[in-house]
Amino acid sequence: MVYRKMAAVYNRLMDNVPYDDWVVMIQQMIAQTERPVQSIIDLGCGTGVITRKLAAGGYTMTGVDQSGDMLHEAQKDLEPADGISWLEADMTKLDGVEQRYDMAISCCDVINYVTDLQAVEQAFKNVYQLLEPDGIFFFDVHSMHTVEDIYIGQTFSDVMEEAAYIWECIPGEEKGEMYHHVTFFHQEEDRFIRFQEEHHQRTFPIEVYKNILKNIGFKKIHIYADFSLEADNWDEQSERIFFLAEK
Repeated sequence: MVYRKMAAVYNRLMDNVPYDDWVVMIQQMIAQTERPVQSIIDLGCGTGVITRKLAAGGYTMTGVDQSGDMLHEAQKDLEPADGISWLEADMTKLDGVEQRYDMAISCCDVINYVTDLQAVEQAFKNVYQLLEPDGIFFFDVHSMHTVEDIYIGQTFSDVMEEAAYIWECIPGEEKGEMYHHVTFFHQEEDRFIRFQEEHHQRTFPIEVYKNILKNIGFKKIHIYADFSLEADNWDEQSERIFFLAEK
């Protein structure tokens, strides 16, 4: 499921997301690898918040998302001279991308929307092909603890001046799998419009992601948790897992 009507209100609903923490971590990951990075491809860029922040920091950015509606929101108020390229594509189908990049990123649990192991492998293979010979890949996923113990079975809601939502997390058939049933109320002129979307996510054990990366050819794989810059500090209670892999 790609973001459709939700795209128009996404930034308002997610204004508490710590995007700056991702940007800082990306910059620190670049510093730790001690390799020059100029070009970055942002896979699953959504409305482009992180893409734009990194572009403002001097990086040459390409934002990729399979939702044309999200990309439309990403490009609002931007001029072509802002130096960001946008591409509507699924990360499991990137055969048409010919440019090579110093770094690939996929933030905010985008990888969890790739719910089949073969598709995860294909996405990582695509990333490997997109990278320069010494390129780096940085992404994050929900931990199994987050999915099983924090999200599944819970209902979240919020009410703002112009929008509101009810967000239900329903378990799937597999461990680490969940469906998000989301009902939105969005103000348009003098009335509220109600619409619904369903999103499907799945996470896999850390070793599964690590082994896929290794089998494809990535090396120097480091694992972080919860925005800490200390490698391999995760445990069973960590909520968000970050991977840094070098080609």
